[in-house]
Amino acid sequence: MNEWISPDADLMKRAAEIRLLILDVDGVLTDGRLFFDDDGRESKAFHVRDGYGIKLVQERGIEVAVITARYSPAVAHRAHDLSIKRIFQGCSDKNLAYTELKIALGLDDAVVAYMGDDLIDLPILTRVGLATAPADAHPEVGCRVHWQSAQQGGRGAVRELCELILRAQGHWPAIIARSAGALP
Repeated sequence: MNEWISPDADLMKRAAEIRLLILDVDGVLTDGRLFFDDDGRESKAFHVRDGYGIKLVQERGIEVAVITARYSPAVAHRAHDLSIKRIFQGCSDKNLAYTELKIALGLDDAVVAYMGDDLIDLPILTRVGLATAPADAHPEVGCRVHWQSAQQGGRGAVRELCELILRAQGHWPAIIARSAGALP
């Protein structure tokens, strides 16, 4: 049985403040591999548990956004499935997209969490209140974040981050009670 080990107080304080969760795609929501059919159409695999984690934080009023350097119809489709309305694709300068998003929502860096896995994510990771990475992130990323998931990108890292935020904000007991049938 997996037992929850509470992270340090600073990490929990940071997670308790989060109002916006921004995710990279390749290497975070996916395992980073790209698949092409014979006609050159791209496909990606997304983990259902990551999607459920996203839904759980959205239900508690946390906005979720995606910023990715590549463009893929699969990303637009998955974002639509998850009711993610703020999608920035084809961003060679992710920091610019982050600044635009933050201004549009009127938020400070301190209330933003970001999960990224590679060097292109560092400009955002150095600004946000909660910088995170999957277990298999580039080492230069992993050593610069506040928290690194035990799970790999596309294999539950986003879900683990969502649960960290939900626990820090005090929502987890009610989620478990509802899931176990104790609450409507």
